[in-house]
Amino acid sequence: MVAKKQSVQKTLFSAGGVILLLVILILVNVVFARVVIRYDATADNLYSLSDGTRDILADLAVPVTIKVFYTDDLPNLPNSIKAFAGRALDFLQEYEALSDGKVTIERYNPKIDSEEEEWALKYGLRGMDLPTGDRIFFGLVALAADQEEAMPVIDPARESHLEYDLTRMISRVQTAKKLKIGIVSGLPIFGAPAMQQFGGQRGMQPWLFVTELRKTYTVEQIQPTATEVATDTDLLILFHPKNLSDQLLYAIDQYVLKGGNLIAYVDPMSLMDDPRQGPMPSWPQKLFDAWDLEMDTGSVVIDYNYATRLRNQNNQPENNPLWLSVGPQAFNSAEIVTAELESALMPLAGALKRKADSPYDFEPLLTASANAALVESFKHSLPVDALRRDFNPSSDPLYLAAKITGRFKSAFPEGAPAQAPAADDAETEANAAKPAGLTEAAASATIFVFADSDMLYDGYYVSRQNFLGMEIANIFNDNLNLLLNASEMLTGSEALISIRSRGSFERPFLRVKALEQKAQAKWLDREQELVRQVEATNEKLRAIENRKDASQKAIISPEQEAEIAKFQTEKIRINRELKLVRRNLRSEIDALGRTLKVVNIFLMPLLVSLVGIAYALYRRRKVAQQENG
Repeated sequence: MVAKKQSVQKTLFSAGGVILLLVILILVNVVFARVVIRYDATADNLYSLSDGTRDILADLAVPVTIKVFYTDDLPNLPNSIKAFAGRALDFLQEYEALSDGKVTIERYNPKIDSEEEEWALKYGLRGMDLPTGDRIFFGLVALAADQEEAMPVIDPARESHLEYDLTRMISRVQTAKKLKIGIVSGLPIFGAPAMQQFGGQRGMQPWLFVTELRKTYTVEQIQPTATEVATDTDLLILFHPKNLSDQLLYAIDQYVLKGGNLIAYVDPMSLMDDPRQGPMPSWPQKLFDAWDLEMDTGSVVIDYNYATRLRNQNNQPENNPLWLSVGPQAFNSAEIVTAELESALMPLAGALKRKADSPYDFEPLLTASANAALVESFKHSLPVDALRRDFNPSSDPLYLAAKITGRFKSAFPEGAPAQAPAADDAETEANAAKPAGLTEAAASATIFVFADSDMLYDGYYVSRQNFLGMEIANIFNDNLNLLLNASEMLTGSEALISIRSRGSFERPFLRVKALEQKAQAKWLDREQELVRQVEATNEKLRAIENRKDASQKAIISPEQEAEIAKFQTEKIRINRELKLVRRNLRSEIDALGRTLKVVNIFLMPLLVSLVGIAYALYRRRKVAQQENG
């Protein structure tokens, strides 16, 4: 009877334990159902909110509501969109979790003919038509008080910039005021209307960087014929500023002396300039003399470490050293604007130089490699092989971009230049009423200078593709980021810089690239040696030919034959060395590939197996000791 009672108690105890375990599991699921636990193991924390976002969220004065419109119940929704949408929605939850209640995420499913679809259209969101005939919405709108900012489509191609786009929206809806940027340009960067008189030709769209600036700032075009810069201008950009009048140069000079910040894109040879005039340099000499900055407008940088793979006139691919594809090592890691940028494309760029004994702070932003030099601008049309012949690396560093800070002196120490004759008395009185200009700086100013303007032409940093009937821009380097970083820093918003400059999702084979550069340097040395041998041999042959009599001009002398034979032998030797350099390069890269394969395929499984065997032996030994003990 006692045994039976104990058996019943054990059964009840076991059943109660199972029920208790189920209750605990249910409670745990209920408690943690809405908890998102994420750990970012990437080297650059690509999937975590940056410090800049955290700072902006901590300083929010007005609560922000983000309404996400996502059609997630379509049966034929592409898997790529599903995967991207999942990552984007998870990322949005990070904003809500870290905002201390200041950011609220609301999610809506805009089905066909639903109220949610009507609201999505009212907010300016655009539906994407799928090949199946269905329409998908995936966009959002940020609301704060009476401010509203929409992202019509969350672009998968801009996933690496998603945090910047979101944080910029949150920051912008905090205030209605937009900062103002004035741009002086000698190129048609603002686009052009359609020309009806020529059969209704299509107009030219503004350059992408102008469109991007307009998302954050009020952008004003300042004509090269203008005579003043508006007093409410928060930042001034000189973009390929050619043929500026003295009156406008004086207005820019006064703007800087009053503490106004400035970005200049100058160019020794602009590829985007009017082809009827030929490539023209842009260098406002008076201003840059006052700022103690120099650039040889007749020379461009040639850099064999940063050469860009292009097709030549014969449609053959080759590495062109005049088109600079600079890598991470070219950017100044100590400067916040360039600290985490990784690539830029600068075709036919110049080199900046600080004047000796300049009192202003000069901070390089982009620097050419040690395998670089300056060549005359007209040589840009020569074949790449011809550029190698006289190449000698520069002993001084070549700066492609720089930041200059200080209390600058005036470029017009004697006062304002002479004005054009006034049209009437009213204009004369207005000119007389203007206050006298500054001859010394009233405040410190910061100037960013880039020695290339072509780098902001759309084709040099963005590719466009059609995605579900919509044109999507895919930015493939940091040319635009450089401008936006500098603009945000000089207009007082540094928090967003760390968000955009977060590294790249791509991981190039740096070791392979280093091997290629090493082999290229060896190749160049041997090739130059061969060219020197050819020139020396030709010179000797000419000297021997000149010593002949007129009757012997058509006869090759034994001396000439010996010299030619000697050169042929030397040429065979050098060509053999060139082939050996190429073969060794390929063998080193192949050896590196084989090593990686061995590590990935065999070494790691072997290590795991050895650990497993060692643990099994340890357990067996421990069991044996217990049995013997």
